Amino acid sequence: MLAIGKANQDVFLSGKIFKAVNDDGVLEEQFELGAKLPVEQVVFATGGNAMNASVTFARQGLQAELMCMLGTEPSGRAVVAALDHEGVGTNYVVQDERFETSYSTILLAPSGERTILTYQGAHPHDTGWPFDLDALKQADWLYVSSVGSMALLEKVITIAANYGVQVAFNPGSRELQEIPKVKALLEDVAILMVNRDEAKLIVEGSTWEELLRHTAHLVPVAVISDGARGAMVTDRKKIVKAGVYKDVQVLDRTGAGDAFCSGFVAMYAQGKSLEEAVLFASANSTGVVGAIGATTGILHRHAKLYNMPLDIKQF
Repeated sequence: MLAIGKANQDVFLSGKIFKAVNDDGVLEEQFELGAKLPVEQVVFATGGNAMNASVTFARQGLQAELMCMLGTEPSGRAVVAALDHEGVGTNYVVQDERFETSYSTILLAPSGERTILTYQGAHPHDTGWPFDLDALKQADWLYVSSVGSMALLEKVITIAANYGVQVAFNPGSRELQEIPKVKALLEDVAILMVNRDEAKLIVEGSTWEELLRHTAHLVPVAVISDGARGAMVTDRKKIVKAGVYKDVQVLDRTGAGDAFCSGFVAMYAQGKSLEEAVLFASANSTGVVGAIGATTGILHRHAKLYNMPLDIKQF
C-alpha cells in the first residue's frame, strides 16, 4: 500500500479561545491584537493526508509505504520518528535540508471543530522530482489524495495504471478546481472517494443515490460521504448505505475524512465486502474524532467493531 502526498507535524491548542455567540452555540474565534489568550492543553502530533492513510494501512497489518518530502528540521525528524514507530516504510520518503516540512497549528473549539493555521512546506515538482516514480511498480495499491500538482497527479496515476497498480483516489480541493482533468483520470481509478458536495462537481444528480449511481459509471467502486448522514458506496452490483456511530464524544475532527477513506481502502484491498469495508471505515473515522490528533485514534488490527444498521439494495 503506497500512499503519496503530505506528511506534517501538527500542534493542537485548546483553551478559552472560542466563545458561543448565540443561542445555537455557534462558535467564533476570540482573537484580539496584543492579547494574551490562555491555552489549556498543547498536543504535538503528526498528520497529513498520505501519512494518515499510511498509518491506517500499517495498523491493519498491511505493508505500508509513504512517498513524501520532508525537511531535516525538528518537524521533519518528528514525522520520521512517528513513521518508524508505526511501522510505515520510509524507503520513498525524501528528506533533505533543501526542503521544509509541512506544519500546522490547530486551534480546537470545545465542539471538536477547529481552525487550522497551515504552512504547506515543500512541494514536489510537476515532473515528480525528487521522487523515484518507478517505485510505483512495487505497489499493489496506490492511495493518492492531493499531491500539490495536477501535472504530477496525472503522471502518478498514469504510471500506476501502466504497471497494473490499483488506484484509490480521494481528490483534494485543488484537484477539484480542474474537474475535466479529474474526470479524465478516472478511467485508471479503482476507487473514488468524495463527499456529496464534491460529487456534484463531477456528475449530475439531485439526490445522494443519483450522484452515487452516476459516479459508478466512471469508476468500479464509488464512495460518497455526507457528514453526519454517513456514507453510501457501490461496486455496481449493490449499494450499501451506512450511518454514523451515535453518542460519540467529538474531541477533534482533524483527519476524520482520511481515516474513513483509508479505512475503506484497507478493507477492500484485503477482499472484504462492501459492508465490512464501510463499517470499518466508519469505525476508523469515529476513533479519530474521539482523540486529539489525526492518527491517535486510528484503529489497530483486531479492534472490536460495533455494528450499525446498513441499508443494502441492488444496484
